[in-house]
Amino acid sequence: MTPDELIAALAPSRLPASVLTAGWRELLAAFGLGLLLGLLLAMILSPLLTRRVSQRAQVRATRGLAPQQRLLAIARILGHLPEALRPAAYGAAPAPDEVTVERIANRQRRAR
Repeated sequence: MTPDELIAALAPSRLPASVLTAGWRELLAAFGLGLLLGLLLAMILSPLLTRRVSQRAQVRATRGLAPQQRLLAIARILGHLPEALRPAAYGAAPAPDEVTVERIANRQRRAR
């Protein structure tokens, strides 16, 4: 049996002929569904497409904190506390000024 004979042997469609052709209502519904799917996809991918704040900007944002809190925040940002800042963090030495702390933190960030 050839494919043409097989199709001819099938029962006729029970759907009205107007269902087989796409009208303006169906096209508008398909367009609306496409917009909704695009919005859903954008919402799912938005966390992956946002820019992350650089470590340099995060270190700069710690300005104004108390010296001990600032050193702790920098240690959290970098994942470690630079050697030059450890005595100040443990109270063995006075905390350096803000510019020096940032310079040390940014230098350590680049070294790793």
